[in-house]
Amino acid sequence: MDQYIGKLLDNRYEILEVIGTGGMARVYKARCHRLNRLVAVKILREDLAQDAEFRRRFHDESQAVAMLSHPNIVAVYDVSRSSELEYIVMELIDGITLKQYMQKKGNKLNWREALHFITQIVKALGHAHSRGIIHRDIKPHNVMVLRDGSVKVADFGIARVASGGHSTLTQEALGSVHYISPEQARGSHIDARSDLYSAGVVLYEMITGRLPFEGDTPVSVAIQHINSIPLSPREIDPSIPEALEEITMRAMAPNPDNRYSSADEMLADLEEFRKNPNINFDYDLNEFLPEEEPDEDKTRIRPAAHIHAAGETPDRSRGARPSAGRHVQRYEPEEEEERRGGSPWVIVACVAAVLLFVVGVFYFLFHTFFSGIFAPMETYPVPDLLGKSYEQVQQDTDLLGRFTLVLGETVEDDAEAGTILKQDPAGGSNVGGSVTKITVTVSGGPNVVHMPDLYNKEYRDAFITLDKLKLKYSTSYENHEEIAANHVISFTPLADTPVAPGTEVQLVISLGPEKKTFPMPSLLNQTLEKALSDIRTLNLEQGAVDEVYDDTVEAGKVVGQYPVPTTEVEEGTKVNLQVSKGPDPSSQQPQNVTKIVDIALPDSGGPVNVQVMMDGQVVYAKDVDTAMELYVSVTVTAPAGETKTLSVYFDGVLASSPTVEFTP
Repeated sequence: MDQYIGKLLDNRYEILEVIGTGGMARVYKARCHRLNRLVAVKILREDLAQDAEFRRRFHDESQAVAMLSHPNIVAVYDVSRSSELEYIVMELIDGITLKQYMQKKGNKLNWREALHFITQIVKALGHAHSRGIIHRDIKPHNVMVLRDGSVKVADFGIARVASGGHSTLTQEALGSVHYISPEQARGSHIDARSDLYSAGVVLYEMITGRLPFEGDTPVSVAIQHINSIPLSPREIDPSIPEALEEITMRAMAPNPDNRYSSADEMLADLEEFRKNPNINFDYDLNEFLPEEEPDEDKTRIRPAAHIHAAGETPDRSRGARPSAGRHVQRYEPEEEEERRGGSPWVIVACVAAVLLFVVGVFYFLFHTFFSGIFAPMETYPVPDLLGKSYEQVQQDTDLLGRFTLVLGETVEDDAEAGTILKQDPAGGSNVGGSVTKITVTVSGGPNVVHMPDLYNKEYRDAFITLDKLKLKYSTSYENHEEIAANHVISFTPLADTPVAPGTEVQLVISLGPEKKTFPMPSLLNQTLEKALSDIRTLNLEQGAVDEVYDDTVEAGKVVGQYPVPTTEVEEGTKVNLQVSKGPDPSSQQPQNVTKIVDIALPDSGGPVNVQVMMDGQVVYAKDVDTAMELYVSVTVTAPAGETKTLSVYFDGVLASSPTVEFTP
């Protein structure tokens, strides 16, 4: 049975069951007894919790992520730290991962459904990026699909506060290698555009049903992200809209400067495409090829056009293709002649002369300088000095013999000051006559520090103070009417007490005055001024206020809120609002509507010429084998609200006249 099942963390979170395991942590379903709600608790793996630097990074980054508040991001409620345990408390999601959803759908999604999901993912990234946080591990496994079709981006566990950091291809990154950006694979500087590349890969996988790059090893896939370009989505499935292909390939541009500069910019294109799937962004996909290597790093390489002319084609067996002018190296014939040189007899004569010269030099050296090199070497035993006093050994010439004592490091140790802890060479070994020194490491004795005064210090300042003194610490939390939240109420040992490094300090951290919980009231259909007034009256905090178009609610009134009505909230909870801007002006204009009509084929068992006409124009013409196909899908476009009649001909004979209503 899992060691944490049934435990009560910080006298608040009762661990109920394991619901997931990742590379960094294990996730449990738990009950918060303070608010009487189910939550998810992510506990850092024990082996990683032994690394103080990793724990500090995990804690600080979790604190940063806890500041995020967005409907498409899994909420972080609490972050806790003790001497043995690191964990974060998150919103419990009732759903499955996007990866599981795709597998249930046969890996490939309808492009409209893919558009629905990627729009929400990019919105989540835009919110995180605006707070200076880069996710670094966007993939379908980290996106949760809820029962209502909405998605939430999860697992900001390896996110970092954007501060010009670099990424390396660690084992953690290799686990997500199919989605990492080229700069992540190189270990170069990354920024928010790296998340957009990964989002582009997720979109590519959703609309094509396959990953852009595959390989036998993670490293081979990472190299393809750097040097290769994938098949374009429409090469895999021509039915994918051209504009959606352009959005995907721009997001996946190997050069970050050719990608979308921000999530908002990508979101704008997705919104334009949603409104008009026939839009053309006029992006030049050739701009999205990998950057050329400097000339000095290349062997003379034929352009791709020459390679094709020689009868060779790029290897697409794994879904990728070499970028133009790269990977395929071939010397020109004249270079081969230059490498061959002139007559072979001249080369043989030169080689023979060099060999004779080398043999002569070796003979001279062997009989002069190296004449005694193979004589038996005289060795001497090294005395064992471990555990002895450095000062006494220094005076004991009989013990040292021909050796000289050299003081190396002095380190803190429980052994008495001056005791020899290590020596080089090791005692009892035999060394040659040229080795005359023994370097030793000596104990400086145990170190003692005085306990600092941590009363009313902000908990992160207290942690830093204790870390510098090499003291461990554990935490517990209590409400306090006077000490502000996240400040130290009390600690043991008491201030000025002498303690040894490694001593555990027990800290009690304030939760601030006890907050009341109550159901969140509805602010919908209220004016913004009235809603903000109610928020202040309830001792809640104003969050983001976004303006959105709405056809049913007049401008200036609230059409959405988070937390939603009836949710249990505490005083001080941040409330985000959406305010109506009135109807969308663009929706008032006539617009075209595109429909897909499935036309059943005759059961003739052989080829048939299918022709479909609308308004006297041919909208579809193709020879189809009815032994292989049961129907064909025809895409037609007309102004919204109109009804059109199609004329379907099989081998030139009118077969049917279906009508199509072009409703938005």
